[in-house]
Amino acid sequence: MKVHYQIREMHPVVPFRISRETKTVVRNLFLELDEGIGEASPCPYFGDTLDTRFGEMADVISQLGDEPFEIEEIMRRVSRITSSRVLRAAVDIALHDLIGKKLGKPLYLLFGLNRKRAPQSTFTIGIDKTETMVEQAVKAAKQFPLLKIKLGGPDDLNVMRKMREALPKHTFRVDANGGWHDAKEALKYIDALAELNIEFVEQPLPPTAAEDLKKVFQKSKLPIILDESVRESSDVPKVIGQCHGINIKLMKCGGIREALRTIHTARAHGLQVMLGCMLESSVAVTAAAHISPLVDYADLDGAILLADDPYIGMKLEHGWIRLPDAPGLGVHLRSNQNHMGVKSDVKVI
Repeated sequence: MKVHYQIREMHPVVPFRISRETKTVVRNLFLELDEGIGEASPCPYFGDTLDTRFGEMADVISQLGDEPFEIEEIMRRVSRITSSRVLRAAVDIALHDLIGKKLGKPLYLLFGLNRKRAPQSTFTIGIDKTETMVEQAVKAAKQFPLLKIKLGGPDDLNVMRKMREALPKHTFRVDANGGWHDAKEALKYIDALAELNIEFVEQPLPPTAAEDLKKVFQKSKLPIILDESVRESSDVPKVIGQCHGINIKLMKCGGIREALRTIHTARAHGLQVMLGCMLESSVAVTAAAHISPLVDYADLDGAILLADDPYIGMKLEHGWIRLPDAPGLGVHLRSNQNHMGVKSDVKVI
């Protein structure tokens, strides 16, 4: 397979802040395997950054071989070379795209899925001044019936009260990204959020607070979805008794194939499933969207949070995921973009 890879710099429409960080620039790796495209969006929270992983690409490429249909074997070899889940995700996504194009079918059909079952996605409001968050929510609510509000800031309850006043009938989900301190604080917030008719709470406490998460799960008036606590399928049994569901992301688990394993493992344990994303272009977000008919909830707005997404892929219409019907991922470069760019680090092998 002919291989190209590069790092592209992209920028959020507004600074994207969660409880532990603020992003104003996004640097993602894009990988082409023949005509297949994949993407790696780094996860600093898990110690997976391009600064530390970019040098592993040559070793990863050495494991690809010439037969893309041997995807299980390829990913097994790649996993022995690198522990980086984001690099593995880029390879996995590119291989699936290439296979779909060779077979002339979109990915959702290769997985036996009906794209009409894809759920609505939330639109995310990052942490900011209370009045700014409310303004952003009111604006977004015109197009998105479901809003995900990032909490873990200094004014959480006031933010949500103002949100509810401004949008009395809207559906809100909240995500603390582990930003609350202990079970007592989390339950205090959850009790108040229940009165505001919030749908569910995502990752109220850090993954290290397993015992407190159990207490929250036992007493919570709202469903609890865990994100940072679960990276891949082997983590699912560890959170039984801590949550009602999990949030799966391709960049956390290492690609589409492990995401499917994680979905089925969660179902076997009676958990609900959300499919999420990082700040990603339409390449990685569309890859996730192709398996979204399998899940209960979606938070696949990463590409529309970017001001300069270089690709076009799946669309969100009133929040509903609309998958492309072209072969593979069905994504393509915007007309104003150069193929694999000229301003980024580019490698051709």
